Amino acid sequence: MQRIAILGAAGRMGRMLVANTLRDSELKLTGAVEVAGSPFLGQDAGVVAGLAPCGVLITDSLAAAVRNADAIIDFTAPTVAVANAKVAAAAGCAAVIGTTGLKDADRAALAELAKSAKIVFAPNMSVGVNVLFHLCDKVTRLLGAEYDIEVVEMHHNQKKDAPSGTAERLGEILAKAANLDYKTDTRHGREGLVGTRTKKEIGMHAVRGGDVVGDHTVIFATQGERVELTHKASSRETFAKGALRASKFLAAAAPGKLYDMQDVLGLR
Repeated sequence: MQRIAILGAAGRMGRMLVANTLRDSELKLTGAVEVAGSPFLGQDAGVVAGLAPCGVLITDSLAAAVRNADAIIDFTAPTVAVANAKVAAAAGCAAVIGTTGLKDADRAALAELAKSAKIVFAPNMSVGVNVLFHLCDKVTRLLGAEYDIEVVEMHHNQKKDAPSGTAERLGEILAKAANLDYKTDTRHGREGLVGTRTKKEIGMHAVRGGDVVGDHTVIFATQGERVELTHKASSRETFAKGALRASKFLAAAAPGKLYDMQDVLGLR
């Protein structure tokens, strides 16, 4: 049975991860971590997640949590993702990182760490979204350069980053398949007299409102027709289930590369 420590255990995503871990017969919750000063410190993680007491108290010591865990699951903040992974790796603990907003330097640091540690990093752990990633690569190559590509994403009004990490990953996949450069060929929204659309660009549009968990649509448009691929998440549970699937994957995986959900799902 794989032992799991959840970081950010009292947050919305953390509670979902705790609940799903406790319900999974192949996993055992052994750690629950929150930031120093959290009002949830010392409380039972199961109770905080809305379930019966599980005997795991929320702590602010990551070092203590990883000593009794086989894997951590981290959906906390981009500023601490690399540091958390290093603490886990030093203890021989695998890491599943679903935090969005990581910079290129952070990703490079995780890739370096993954040479000797077991890590899955994905901006979206949803199985459905990762199938969307796979399809977008295939569809872009099949349709060719005659199709204009636009990405539209919508999230709740409390989301702080834009575009979403998922939309960015979609953009990277689409750009690579279309022989474009995501950094230089992405157009983030349009305003004013911008001129006609060029063939060497991918449109990226972020919408915020209400309590939307996450909607992503990729539009392929040409003269006479349009193809749209859409994924809509109605519950954060889909991300939790994907993260647990990633942790199980790492139980049998070897260090040496930075894995993502495409590896977890066997889509490579």
